[in-house]
Amino acid sequence: MTRKPKPSAPGSRADIESMIRVDHAGEYGAVRIYEGQLAVLKHRKGAERSVAMIEHMAGQEQQHLKAFDRLVNERRVRPTALEPVWRIAGFALGAATAALGEKAAFACTAAVEEVIDEHYGTQIAALDAGQDPALKAAVEDFRADEAAHRDTAIAQGAEQAPGYKLLSATIKAGCRIAIKLSERI
Repeated sequence: MTRKPKPSAPGSRADIESMIRVDHAGEYGAVRIYEGQLAVLKHRKGAERSVAMIEHMAGQEQQHLKAFDRLVNERRVRPTALEPVWRIAGFALGAATAALGEKAAFACTAAVEEVIDEHYGTQIAALDAGQDPALKAAVEDFRADEAAHRDTAIAQGAEQAPGYKLLSATIKAGCRIAIKLSERI
């Protein structure tokens, strides 16, 4: 008879490592999505304003990734083994949505950032016991940026993208699956 491992207590070292692992993977994925979008939109005439906005958001995601890189190294957290998958999938998602147009690229951003906002909110609630104030502060700061990215994307017409509801629902489902996988693998 195989015994199932005992679930970790909220705020345990395993819990904190899982948070850092998944957040590191998520920020890496976000950087790759923006790289894919920029690879397409930089060559599209008339997309200069969108490119500038995406470059700004990409820069913030790069800072988030650097912070999680530091946490992974300082705390000796095993990164996700799925990084090669996220490298390809993130870029492909960004490029594919940008190929559908600027509004579809922003629809992708809005969907991803909505899921990340919810995810970070759950983590902040789990960290409320005060067991890791530094991680909680970082997640709170990054959550504010993610919410601003979502709001920017919506203001840029994300909801007018062709097939917005289906596109958004599909991207959100993919993000939720990626989160669950990256927490463990």
